[in-house]
Amino acid sequence: MNPRLARILINGLLLGATAVALLPLLWMLSVSFMSPGEASSLPPPLLPTHPTLGNYRALFAQAGMGRYLVNSLLVSSAITVLSLASNLMAGYAFAKLRFAGRERLFQALIGALVIPAQVAMLPLFLLLKYLGLVDSYAGVIVPGMATIFGIYLVRQYARGVPDELLEAARIDGAGEWRIFRQIVLPLLKPIMVTLAIFTFLAAWNDFMWPLIVLTGQEHYTLPIALASLAREHAQDSELMMAGSVITVLPVLLLFLALQRYYLEGLLLGSVKG
Repeated sequence: MNPRLARILINGLLLGATAVALLPLLWMLSVSFMSPGEASSLPPPLLPTHPTLGNYRALFAQAGMGRYLVNSLLVSSAITVLSLASNLMAGYAFAKLRFAGRERLFQALIGALVIPAQVAMLPLFLLLKYLGLVDSYAGVIVPGMATIFGIYLVRQYARGVPDELLEAARIDGAGEWRIFRQIVLPLLKPIMVTLAIFTFLAAWNDFMWPLIVLTGQEHYTLPIALASLAREHAQDSELMMAGSVITVLPVLLLFLALQRYYLEGLLLGSVKG
């Protein structure tokens, strides 16, 4: 096949796949600016006849979407910061520190990846109930403070840190905490960005666990609030689409802005060590 023709064909297929992926998002955005009932007409319009912000005003003024947005930001940010700290320290320890049972403990963690998360939800809920953390932000944040995937990702990347650099710092009298803070952390910046994005996206989009542990409506995050809104306004397609835009747009913009660092960290973490 002619190389130019092959290139045109490949680019055409990629553009077509991109259009298929973006069309639902663009139509969701378009419907969110339509007047009530306009999206239910046949055939469905692609663009609003008279664009309006009424759906967004209704969400924030009547449905309390502002409170749920703040809840999601609070929970996702807290999980990201705490998980980042825990995963970085644990991943570095498994990569560079020597202690009894290190390999067996890491193998046990990796083996736990095959256990479905749903299996652990009931015992985890009972434990949080015993600790009095049900229907609180802590009930959502504490279980997300560390992840096996995050520890594994940091370990693989940290194995590429030269041992000679760490030994030289120890000979100069630096303690382990100082070595980690001043030497190791700057070298882990690419994987830190990747892990932070991954954790924030997962926490923001999490639906099942907050639905289980949060019983009070004042603590709802955006995915739960949107599901609750769907039960009350099932026929209000325009209002629901506006809620979906508010839920999806922040993380979509975050990922698009930082996707280069995200992919770079994933690729580096997969080949380090």
